[in-house]
Amino acid sequence: MEPGNRARVEAWLRYGSDLGLGPYYRDRAVPETAVMATPGAGVESLDQPSQAMAAAAGQTDAGSTLAFSQPPVSPAASVSPRSSPAVSLAQDPSLFEASDRIEGDTLGLIRETIGDCTRCKLHKGRTNIVFGVGSMKAQLVFVGEGPGRDEDIKGEPFVGRAGKLLTQMIEAMGLRREDVYICNVVKCRPPENRLPEKDEITTCSPFLFRQIDVIRPKVICCLGSCASQTLLQTTQGISRFRGEWFDFRGSKLIATYHPAYLLRNPNAKGEVWKDLQKVMAVLGLQPKRK
Repeated sequence: MEPGNRARVEAWLRYGSDLGLGPYYRDRAVPETAVMATPGAGVESLDQPSQAMAAAAGQTDAGSTLAFSQPPVSPAASVSPRSSPAVSLAQDPSLFEASDRIEGDTLGLIRETIGDCTRCKLHKGRTNIVFGVGSMKAQLVFVGEGPGRDEDIKGEPFVGRAGKLLTQMIEAMGLRREDVYICNVVKCRPPENRLPEKDEITTCSPFLFRQIDVIRPKVICCLGSCASQTLLQTTQGISRFRGEWFDFRGSKLIATYHPAYLLRNPNAKGEVWKDLQKVMAVLGLQPKRK
């Protein structure tokens, strides 16, 4: 166990001891992953969708612009037929999460803390740190994997072709881009738009968690495998849990495919719209009228 994690566990155990809690179960089976596989869902390789998304960030198909104006949200969209009743959507943070929160934290303070970051190797090739953009009071936060070339140049997340598609998705939900908050797991562009590596995610993701803690959205929508696996702490492919609801630090979390993946696989757009309908039902939104 890493020293930092060990210290947190020891502190948690001491806290439990002070409260008179225990003994803790020692013979309890620990699940291999944080997410249960959905019965009947296809097992998707971790590399396949991720590689497609990484390639799509710099390489897209012609004629793939999507008009996300779809039929109104049906009542059935509010409850996923695949949802597991075992998934908790409690609003209160766990003891670990509460200990992570920084009293009086703000987005400005987080950005100031990041500074001219050189904490991992990604800083060597970046043009700009891509922090995040949108409303500080957003009820919906979109989380992607990392900046691409266009984002690195402009210093704003999701401004390339995948970003334009995300904007269409947001508008089809009856929202404007400025109504939501958009950010990434890592703040600097990985070389050649590759997926962020484990050490880079470990270094940078705490800033993402702080952003989420400050905004406290009602819903977090993870775009693609990297964001989903980082927040849910799993190695399973996104097709195993896409469209399911989970709890993350007091917010409802749902995972769907990355817009860059949709540019290369337009047949998946219908599945993403179903996921967005679930988000709309929770937020009480109606789709944009033509």
